[in-house]
Amino acid sequence: MHFDIISIFPQFFDSLLAESIVARALKEQQITVTIHDLRKWTNDKRGTLDDRPFGGGPGMLMMVEPIYKALKELGVYPTRPSDTKVILTAAGGQTWNQQMAKTFSSEVKRMVIICGHYEGVDQRVSEHLIDMEISIGDYVLTGGELAAGIMIDSITRLLPGVLGNPDSLNEESHNNPETAEYPQYTRPAEFVTEEGETWKTPDILLSGNHAAIQNWKAALVSKSGSNSD
Repeated sequence: MHFDIISIFPQFFDSLLAESIVARALKEQQITVTIHDLRKWTNDKRGTLDDRPFGGGPGMLMMVEPIYKALKELGVYPTRPSDTKVILTAAGGQTWNQQMAKTFSSEVKRMVIICGHYEGVDQRVSEHLIDMEISIGDYVLTGGELAAGIMIDSITRLLPGVLGNPDSLNEESHNNPETAEYPQYTRPAEFVTEEGETWKTPDILLSGNHAAIQNWKAALVSKSGSNSD
């Protein structure tokens, strides 16, 4: 899968692309990522990207022209393949979730993400240039780079072969609710604090009785589900 990221802060992504699962997926060529500086498509030496909104109002808006030029040069406007999606990060967009990550990981081969900024983006971008607006939650961010990073990470880890153990996906709460919400422990079985307290792992998990362990997990999941209703 290929990601094109259009941003006014391209260096933001240096750490994301150099660490953890995303870095490994890049190294193994399971994904490719190209970061584009939107200022490349501006008309003046200052690289002006924003202007005051018509009719008044606070803040500044990202202008339509640089984004239009960027999408034209990237070959995703005026037409694009059905397996290519152009996304704008926006506070009022559809909220990103695990099901959307699954859909994009299986149906999309190229994803172009425009990172919104300032008070917003000229409405003509949404009306004419993109497929959808995406938000990562009911709060306001300074810019869309964080949202873009979250989308890249959540999609990448769902791609075949990216995670070393494919069973890891089956055990995650958003992928398999039946295995969600039970506590997990690892070595040491007993941890003694400097204050002399002993924190123990439940005996059932040390028993080696896999059927009993699964029943214990299922009971905790059922209890958690009933408490959340």
